[in-house]
Amino acid sequence: MHYFHNNLVSILVKTLIYILGLFFIIVFIIPVNHSSALSQEWVRVPMSEYGQQFWDKKSIKRNKDASIRVISKFIPKNKSQITQDILYTMDINCFDKSFRDVAVGTDQSNNSFNNNAVWEDPNGDKLILGVISQVCEYVD
Repeated sequence: MHYFHNNLVSILVKTLIYILGLFFIIVFIIPVNHSSALSQEWVRVPMSEYGQQFWDKKSIKRNKDASIRVISKFIPKNKSQITQDILYTMDINCFDKSFRDVAVGTDQSNNSFNNNAVWEDPNGDKLILGVISQVCEYVD
């Protein structure tokens, strides 16, 4: 009986060590995807016939020229298997209600920035106008 008890304790201790080792590997060794670690606070603008547009409250930054930089997301109304949500990093000029897309992509980490993008008029686009209106109102 004494042998059985010592053997059982030995097995339990080894099992506990293996479990703790596995936990250590999962928590500290396996790299974390940093883009998924960032939390967003998406705000939806009114829909249009083309889809939905959101902007992220936590991404707002003031540029040196007093424009506002924000990340927005477009979700097309008719999604197919090859269509993905499109992320835009856009600058907004609240004074003249213009914008410029400084980065476009399907993933924040894959966006390449174009700080020479030209300022554009939203030209009646309800989604862009919604983002501009809400972001400018939020910042004021």
